[in-house]
This record gives sequence, C-alpha cells and structure tokens, in this order.
Amino acid sequence: MTAFNGCMGTLRSAADPRPVGTATLAAARYFVGRPYVASTLEREPERLVVNLREWDCTTLVESAVALARTAQSPAPTFDVYLRELSRLRYRTAVITDYTDRLHYFTDWIYENARRGLVRDVTAEIGGRPYQPRLSFMSTHPDRYAALRSHPTRVNLLRVKEAEISARTGYALLPTAAIPSAAGHLRDGDIVCFVTNVPGLDISHVGIICRRGRTVTFVHASSAAGRVIVEPTSLHAYAARNPRTIGIMVVRPVD
Repeated sequence: MTAFNGCMGTLRSAADPRPVGTATLAAARYFVGRPYVASTLEREPERLVVNLREWDCTTLVESAVALARTAQSPAPTFDVYLRELSRLRYRTAVITDYTDRLHYFTDWIYENARRGLVRDVTAEIGGRPYQPRLSFMSTHPDRYAALRSHPTRVNLLRVKEAEISARTGYALLPTAAIPSAAGHLRDGDIVCFVTNVPGLDISHVGIICRRGRTVTFVHASSAAGRVIVEPTSLHAYAARNPRTIGIMVVRPVD
C-alpha cells in the first residue's frame, strides 16, 4: 500500500486534476528505478496480480494507466485501482482462466478502445494499414508455463489469435516516419513497438515523454534491469532494433 499511497499523493498534488495522459506519465515516472522482473503475472489459478514493486513493460504501462484513472476518481481508493487494473488487463469482468487475459497487445488496444479507455491514434499521425498475423503463443506453447500445464488452452488461444488476425483498422507508423510524426506525440501516449517476428505483433511498450526537444519514453527495460527514462530518442531506440518495423501509438482517454 505504501507505493500506491505515494503514487496517489504525487498524482493528486496538482491544484487542478491532471488529464489522464499526463497522469499516466507521472505514474510511470514515479516508478523509475524500480527493478525489471518478468513473468510476475504467471500464477495458477489465474487471478488479478497486483505488484507495485517489480515491473515488466506491459505491467508498467497498464498499471500507470490504471493509477492515472484511479487518481481521477472522486474516491481514489485501492479498490478503485483494482477495478481499473482488471478492466485493462482482462477481456472479461469475471476472471476464470489464463485465456481471459489480453496477452497480445493489439488485442489489448482493441478491447480497451472499445471500452473507451484508450484511442489508437496511429493512423492520425501518418500510419499506414497494418494487419497482425498472430500465432506465436499457440505455436510456441513450451515457452508459457500456463500452456505447458494445460494443453487444452492452446486451442482456445488459437481461436483467439485467428479472431484478432481477422480484425481490420490497425495502423503502423514505420520507423523511418517517427521523426516526422514526433510533433503529434503527447506526454502519456502509449508507444508500442511492432515486430517482424513471425506470429507476433508487439514486442515492447512504454509511455511517451519529452526530455527537452527529444521525444523519448519511460519503460521497464530488461537490458537496464529497471524502469528508466530511455536515454536515446524514440526514433533511435526503434531504429537500432532490426526486428522493429515501426510503432503504434495509443492515447489514454479521460
């Protein structure tokens, strides 16, 4: 509770309520320096895991948005945060199984845009049509403990992968186009790095921030082993990874 109360104090210290995007960045910044730890959600049976001590890239992003939305509530309690986090992380209101979680980030974007929590602005800032073709989890079940222990889940995921892959309306901003679109990015936007790994959509996520005239982002970095403000620019970070073909940009909604 100490981390939650401290973060709420930071987010609600301004004289006027912050827009949810600005608050999302402030929440992510609050955890700069905290350790990177992968697979903190992998528990059986599936349930909402709350961990404000250790982060991977996805848990940092969804928790920052949930904390920002909680701070906007008239009564910003821990229970409100739990509801916001669960709504962002899961497809269903009642959690029954591992497959209820939004594992692919394009699915996360779709479901949370449908709920009015975020808006995909990639096309607006110059993105071109993008069609994810998902199969990674169902074709690599050995990489996921929850699939190794319950092989029947693989077929359920395969059906969901086909459903996501059939959707239209996604867009991708190519890496080379990031500098020209930088002026349209706002503090608190969610940046999603699109990969060319077969069967996968997004390999990393973070929260946009500006450092002087440089557009960069806050993220839980496996390379640094902690949450950091990326020292290079957004474009430089994307360009140095040969697997990254571009970005998607998603804006939290008030």
